[in-house]
Amino acid sequence: MADVPGWASGVDVDRPSAARMYDYALGGSHNFAADREAYAAVVRTFPDAPLVARSNRLFLHRAVRHIQTEFGINQFLDLGSGVPTVGNVHEIAQHLDPRARVVYVDIDPVAVAHAEMLLADNPGAAILRADVRDPASVLGSEQVAALLDLSRPVAVLMVTVLHFIRDDDDPAAIVAAFRDATAAGSAVAVSHLVADDWDDESRNVHGVYDRTSTGINPRTREGIAGLLEGYTLVEPGLVHLPSWRPDPGSAALDPLVDDPRRSVALAAVGRR
Repeated sequence: MADVPGWASGVDVDRPSAARMYDYALGGSHNFAADREAYAAVVRTFPDAPLVARSNRLFLHRAVRHIQTEFGINQFLDLGSGVPTVGNVHEIAQHLDPRARVVYVDIDPVAVAHAEMLLADNPGAAILRADVRDPASVLGSEQVAALLDLSRPVAVLMVTVLHFIRDDDDPAAIVAAFRDATAAGSAVAVSHLVADDWDDESRNVHGVYDRTSTGINPRTREGIAGLLEGYTLVEPGLVHLPSWRPDPGSAALDPLVDDPRRSVALAAVGRR
């Protein structure tokens, strides 16, 4: 194992991590050679990967702003948050409302270590190292108890996390557990790789992610919609990433706006 900085002590840097690969895709610095090499392999197979990462990040920003300004919700539970690079939920939410509260959840130790440093002086945000497949451990955590009032509406963010959960782990039950733990009026934001748009070449990306601890599991449109039962989706419903309420002039930041199927992912925001 290669030498690692103190904040990543004990991390297996020779095995790529989906969270650190995404950090690299977004221009972050908390990743290692194995992550960069794996991401380069993804790009060789699927050249649009950097554009998809950017489009997904922009969707997250739009969803957070919509949830705050239209729903009046200022509590966020960000599941599978990854390494906290620039433009995180707390930055967007607390810019709009300094009272906003955010709990990040991730299993990757590098994501957690970096978030702890980043959030050390922010009393309105915290990171929890936990497995999102165990909702009880998340919902019963000290971080959630300290920052989120579950008797009031909470926004549960499941942005590019559900396709890392295998069918055997029952993602529908996981989504339902978080949904049922939140008050009426709560919200959800989801983005998910959609199998319908993947050609044979793109499917070779699976082989790269199989080297990580998660793999990837794109689902059909119907399968993704089924995960959102119990939520009423706001317009425009379940659509490709760039098509979910794009900002005026957004094509300059997100080239996929003009060809949204290239995002190979669907997104939605809903309320219970």
